[in-house]
Amino acid sequence: RCMIADEMGLGKTVQAIAVAYAYRQEWPLLVVVPSSLKYPWIEELERWIPELQPGDINLVENKSHTAGICSSKVTVLGYGLLTTDARPLVEALTRQRFSVVVVDESHYLKSRNAARTKILVPLIQSAKRAILLTGTPALGRPEELFMQIDALNPRRFGTWTDYAKKYCNAHYRYFGPRRQWDCRGASNLEELHRRLSQIMIRRLKADVLTQLPPKIRQRIPFDLPKEAAKEAAASFAEWERLMKGLGSGVADNPFTEVMSLVTQMYKQTAIAKAGAVKDYIKMMLEAEQLKFLVFGHHLTMLQACTEAAIEAKAGYIRIDGSVPASERNQLVHKFQNDPEIRVAILSIQAAGQGLTFTAASHVVFAELYWNPGHIKQAEDRAHRIGQTSSVNVHYLIAKGTFDTVMWSMLNRKETVTGSTLNGRKEYLKADEGDKDKWEFLNFADLWKPTEMVLPLEGNSGKANDDIFFSHFEKEKQHDIRSFFSPSANKDKKRRRREDGETSSIPSEVNCDDEDRNSLPLDQDFSPQLKRLRTPRPRASPLSRTGLRSPAVSIVAPRKSSETDVVLTWNCGACTYSNSSLLPYCEMCEFPRSALAPRTGKTLLCPPPTPFSPSPLQVLKFVQEWSGLPAMKQKLLRRSGLLFHSPSLGLQELTAAQRPHSSTKRSDVALASLSKAQQEGGSVRLVTKENFFTKRKSACCSNDEQPTATTDRPPPTEAGYLQATDSCGVPLCLSCQQACLTTGGPWDTRFCSNNCEKEFLLRSSQTYMRSQVLEAEKGVCQHCGLHAHDLFLKIRDAPPSQRKEMLENTWLAQLPLKQLNEMIRAPVEGDFWQVDHIRPVYSGGGQCSLDNLQTLCTVCHKSRTAQQARERSQMRKSAAASKVASDITQFFFKK
Repeated sequence: RCMIADEMGLGKTVQAIAVAYAYRQEWPLLVVVPSSLKYPWIEELERWIPELQPGDINLVENKSHTAGICSSKVTVLGYGLLTTDARPLVEALTRQRFSVVVVDESHYLKSRNAARTKILVPLIQSAKRAILLTGTPALGRPEELFMQIDALNPRRFGTWTDYAKKYCNAHYRYFGPRRQWDCRGASNLEELHRRLSQIMIRRLKADVLTQLPPKIRQRIPFDLPKEAAKEAAASFAEWERLMKGLGSGVADNPFTEVMSLVTQMYKQTAIAKAGAVKDYIKMMLEAEQLKFLVFGHHLTMLQACTEAAIEAKAGYIRIDGSVPASERNQLVHKFQNDPEIRVAILSIQAAGQGLTFTAASHVVFAELYWNPGHIKQAEDRAHRIGQTSSVNVHYLIAKGTFDTVMWSMLNRKETVTGSTLNGRKEYLKADEGDKDKWEFLNFADLWKPTEMVLPLEGNSGKANDDIFFSHFEKEKQHDIRSFFSPSANKDKKRRRREDGETSSIPSEVNCDDEDRNSLPLDQDFSPQLKRLRTPRPRASPLSRTGLRSPAVSIVAPRKSSETDVVLTWNCGACTYSNSSLLPYCEMCEFPRSALAPRTGKTLLCPPPTPFSPSPLQVLKFVQEWSGLPAMKQKLLRRSGLLFHSPSLGLQELTAAQRPHSSTKRSDVALASLSKAQQEGGSVRLVTKENFFTKRKSACCSNDEQPTATTDRPPPTEAGYLQATDSCGVPLCLSCQQACLTTGGPWDTRFCSNNCEKEFLLRSSQTYMRSQVLEAEKGVCQHCGLHAHDLFLKIRDAPPSQRKEMLENTWLAQLPLKQLNEMIRAPVEGDFWQVDHIRPVYSGGGQCSLDNLQTLCTVCHKSRTAQQARERSQMRKSAAASKVASDITQFFFKK
């Protein structure tokens, strides 16, 4: 039971996995992580413990996903699911009685009143082994340590009151007439550090990674133009006036006023300095091949940084709170491996912990944050194991704004946390940058946030001819000569490829998934209205797996030379002469490894590894795997099957699948009624609870016979009719098997997570889109357009630039109204659709994931029109067959 509090980037994850593996006889293991780190943790577990099978690791994806907890060896859980309404999940976790618990980023437990702390601390206390991981146990104050200490060793530091009085300088503080118990101070830090060392292991980079390149901090102070600093300076002056009058009792509630003004100043400072930040990012993008990170907090600042990257025509990724956890890991890999991606625009809270960006050599803080813990966590996304160059950290600080207050506050808090954790006072040492070098920031233009969603064209009151498409532009014909001549961009790219100057990625890591995910900045998006769209030739499996041309020599024999290795070997059992590429004798299947390497005679003792894989078999496997669509690859990966041939594995998986039942509410109701009659049970209506249904149930519990005057709740979301057996056990909506009885009706709809996924896939459009996006990355399976990446670029771009970006794409042939709607308020559904390979009218609506594909809106419209024509022809043929007789009957005698 200990806390591993090494500095960020020293491998705490690997250490925790090693400790947990040492106690594997005491498993089950619970791993609690931030939501953004669920998939990286699963990758690390599979990497360091290869004996774990796919079914041994259970990722809890939602609050009702409790079926796999009791049957898996490892359960991975996100903090975000530990809320007050997660009663079934909490009960399942308590019943499992985890003996080994690993809690990553344990400073999430800093608040005593948070729901996740109240749920998680008892689980940690009841476990036999507990490992807490955090590089910043206290983000800013000693009070944030208590719940972590109490989870590891209850009552070791006494009660909360005892701890607060001794180490937090707890006392009453007055805000006017209001009295408040203040525990935000610090006292007796030397004693606290000494006692912490008994339960906490903390190593610093300076002590361990002596060869790690240094981290160099720089402050870049600059003046804001008067127009930009007007509002921020006025709020700053008002804040100073309020702080001076705190003890005078003039204001009724000065604490609320001060905190409200602080929040306002923080946001105003971000807007005021956004213009200078944009200029700074553009300046850094002028340096070729420089990769860097930009951290911000407010969405307005992140939007300004994104506009800077778009205007500089540089590749970028962006991770904020709206990016799903499954996509964040893909974006990290993209930044690490794609040389075209120059800048990562990151939210301090969403991407400041747990992720690795060692491809970056510079870190820029466009904004400061409230405590030094988050700042140091963000810095060390780049400064960690794997970094080969020094990391330059730049803090952009606007003079005369709230930035100056926050910088002094950060240093004050850093002295407290440094004394507590490291036993010495520390500061955010950052030298002031060269004034002449950054003087251009003083003359930055004022940046104003633009409305990313424009009003309807009729309601704007302005002529937006430059923003929206017009009928004249839409009907304009393209020059027919462009069909016969390649574009200049293609010639330029071809010349650059010949010169070998484009990509520095070695072909060994050039796989098909990365080709699909990467969206080069100079990708050809010119209008393809008059192009012949032939199917793309499938890349050979050799190029997909990075085997290059040497793999050809595996199939075709080389011409021998004096320096070549002997091309044949003689079998020790039958003396047959075999090719050097065969591991077994072609005649008697005697293993080649049983021969001595020098003499060629049979070995008396068998080698420790009698089997070596055949290159031909590996090549065949790769070829089959590469030939499968992304959706079928995903199904095989998730199935847990062990197979030598992907096609045979897919056949086995298909054969094992049970026929899918309909997910229409009427069909589910009929199936439930039929099952209830067979089992001698009954049926119940299950609906998702909302505020009104909870209120009604509470009223009914207080009054056994509610009167007719009770307020009826408004109609809620339509539910499902579910069968129960004779004992009252609910039966699964999907397979009619018995479900768990713990939890409410909505939590006991399905017997397993697989049943729930299959049901949602055929009934929820949102879930269907998320699964297809995860598998195919939003790439159209007909024309190859990176539709999802295009949507992200259009969404992040200012409205004034969206028209230019759209008119050079394959989507430019869409109707005028639809194009202008994509400019006004871009949504994902305008760019790509989920399509059924087998049409719905032919029964494809109730098929599984392998019947779905991604189509861009243009290809989807074309396919829908084609299917409409086919259905019309089918209806005409059916109608004609009813009134017309078969002409072949004429030739048969009656």
